[in-house]
Amino acid sequence: MNLNKAMIIGRLTKDPEGRTTTSGRSVTSFSVATNRVWSDASGAKQEATEYHNVVLWGRLAEIAAQYLVKGQEVYVEGRLQTRSWEGQDGVKRYTTEIIGDNMQMGSKAKGGNTTPRNDDAERKGNFTSSPSMATDSMEPIPADNPDEIKIENIPF
Repeated sequence: MNLNKAMIIGRLTKDPEGRTTTSGRSVTSFSVATNRVWSDASGAKQEATEYHNVVLWGRLAEIAAQYLVKGQEVYVEGRLQTRSWEGQDGVKRYTTEIIGDNMQMGSKAKGGNTTPRNDDAERKGNFTSSPSMATDSMEPIPADNPDEIKIENIPF
């Protein structure tokens, strides 16, 4: 039996980048910072920060692109995936990402925005909305999977 499972709780390092593929599927990517604090042998406090790239697809991607903001706490559960490509300099490069299956939004950063960020994100040019994303009326978007998150179930 094999297991590929990742679970992290951390804070977004910047606003998520939402996009729509040419086939019309929503995808959102963002980076999450997690930290670890410990005491070394001499009793001095040490701290290390790790950065994790996260990719969400479908309805979960749409919610993340609309509601998550830089500095907000987030829980992401998914699987690790490594992909490779050849850079312009001919060197093969690799990146490992968490492909999220589940996400829970946590507290926002102090002074953080409390309203959906769809309009602001569109001005920044980092989110392409589709006609099916009716955010003004807050009507639920039909999901491919009935178990997916519905906008009326979001607690704010």
